[in-house]
This record gives sequence, structure tokens and C-alpha cells, in this order.
Amino acid sequence: MGALTQVIKDPARRRMIVDDGVSLLEKEVASKKGVSGMAVKAGFKIVKSVKPGIIPQAFNNLLDDFCARIDPFYDDFKASGSTDLRVFFSDRSDRIAAELLAITDARAEHNHHRTLRKAYFKLRPQAEKHVTAAIPGVADLVARHVD
Repeated sequence: MGALTQVIKDPARRRMIVDDGVSLLEKEVASKKGVSGMAVKAGFKIVKSVKPGIIPQAFNNLLDDFCARIDPFYDDFKASGSTDLRVFFSDRSDRIAAELLAITDARAEHNHHRTLRKAYFKLRPQAEKHVTAAIPGVADLVARHVD
């Protein structure tokens, strides 16, 4: 079992990771610019308005799967002797983003809430770019809670 998977077993630490993950997500959304940024912000607002509290709840529900997908990258980092997790993850950002999006794609595909599903798939074509851009922040979150 990987380091992140172990950490999230502690309810207090899990709550801190969820809070930090939601903060990272909100920061990433707020930083988006241009037409695609407006679409991301609008989609995020729709999702939040459909069900208040859905973002922390969704993050918590996805956390086990996210950790299982990120753990192998963290294990590779530890085994490599590298000292900068942010650089290590950034160098693999496309692969990490693809792993994380595979989880949300599967969940969205089976979501019965039409508005949420529609919002997700409307934004999905740009998601890889946005998730890849967030990977340094993901590395910081991992380093803060695992190391």
C-alpha cells in the first residue's frame, strides 16, 4: 500500500487533504484566463450551484482512487533519489493527469445527474490541459501531507 493510501486512513489527515485539495482546485479554477477560463469558471459555478458542498464531497469520494493512482508516481520519486517532488511530478504531468482523468471520466460516465454530467463532458476536452497545469500544486499537496 502506498504512502498516500496510508495517510488518508487517518480521518483527521484525510480531512486536511480534502480541504487542501478543494483549495487547490478553487485556486486553479480562479487562475484560468480567456474564453476557456470563462468556460471552466462557469462550469465550476454550475456544479457548485447544483448541490452546495458537492466539491468537498466529490473530492473526498475520489480521494481513495486518486491516491491509488498517484502512489506509484510517488513511489518512483522516492526510489529515484530525486529531491524535488514538484519537478519530478511536473516531468510526468501528462501521465499523472491521464491517470486522474481516467477516474473522473469513469465516474462521470456513470453519473445519473444530467446537469453535472453535461457540465463535465462539456469541459472535458480542455480538462487534460488544466489538470496537467495543476500537477505542480498536486505535488505540493502530496509533499505537505506525506513527507
